[in-house]
Amino acid sequence: MNKVISVITGDGRNIVGLMKGFDQTINIVMEDSHERVYSLKTGVEQVPLGLYIVRGDNIAVIGELDEDLDKRLDLENVRAAPLPPVWLAS
Repeated sequence: MNKVISVITGDGRNIVGLMKGFDQTINIVMEDSHERVYSLKTGVEQVPLGLYIVRGDNIAVIGELDEDLDKRLDLENVRAAPLPPVWLAS
């Protein structure tokens, strides 16, 4: 709780924010969150989301970020392919 986390969703989104709460089905409440959108042509776009809830059944990977290391990243110059979906909708 109250740690900066990164969540990769089943549809390949990367959402970063301050974890404020969760429940028994791993629904996550994040504050001051943003989505990181990766591109091979431009830097990483950070789309502000604010207070955000991610349903537990859509979470593929979750982990705590090292805030000091994350602040040193130059996301404007990072080039990467967009994340593919982790699983396909049925």
